Amino acid sequence: MSDRTVLGISGAEARDFLQGLVTNDVAKLEHGLVYAAMLTPQGKYRADFFLVPMGDAILLDVDSALAPDLKQALTMYKLRSKVEITETDRVVTRGLGDAPEGAFADPRDPTLGWRGYDGQPGDDSVDWDAVRVAALVPQSGVELTPDSFILEMGFERLNGVDFRKGCYVGQEVTARMKHKTELRKGLAKVAVEGSAPVGTDITVDDKPSGTLFTQAGGQGLAYLRFDRAGEDMRAGDATVRLVEKA
Repeated sequence: MSDRTVLGISGAEARDFLQGLVTNDVAKLEHGLVYAAMLTPQGKYRADFFLVPMGDAILLDVDSALAPDLKQALTMYKLRSKVEITETDRVVTRGLGDAPEGAFADPRDPTLGWRGYDGQPGDDSVDWDAVRVAALVPQSGVELTPDSFILEMGFERLNGVDFRKGCYVGQEVTARMKHKTELRKGLAKVAVEGSAPVGTDITVDDKPSGTLFTQAGGQGLAYLRFDRAGEDMRAGDATVRLVEKA
């Protein structure tokens, strides 16, 4: 995966440092990969990533486009903590089925297979967009943008947030959203007849209803206003129908 960067987080206080910043419980590294995000103080998405247990260190597997800002933010928060943040030359691989030796199951959904960091051969023949759409999983820079709130993007279902771990950056906003009776907007899987460019507005009776993103195999991911989502939505020349909320 040439679009991923792997940072190394090491030092005596590495786990405590990350625990105060990320949305998930770092203690879960005892069981494998941890999917998490870093938020702004206003509770909006900054970056999502995988934390990887690797001996005494923790690897951080993040979209390469987000890596410079994330590294800068981590360095800013580090202050006098006994933590080192470095960029490694590790290459991320992935495949479907059971994880080979040294690789880790993707914690977001069983259908997403595994991720490797020690040179395990991956599978480039898979239509990963189709797998991701079927599993209702958003992607950095496509569905996940700086305006996103992670609960609207399905992070609780994807095992990307822990509500018992204590404070982290943006935690108060996320907790308030959790205790609302129901989210009024969010990510959803839709059936798509036809096609439309990523980012096409979705309308119902000419009223704005959301935005259409990744499409594969007659389905797509969309950000919707649920009070206007229904059977007869349009996205450009495509017909769109709600299938499942994240």
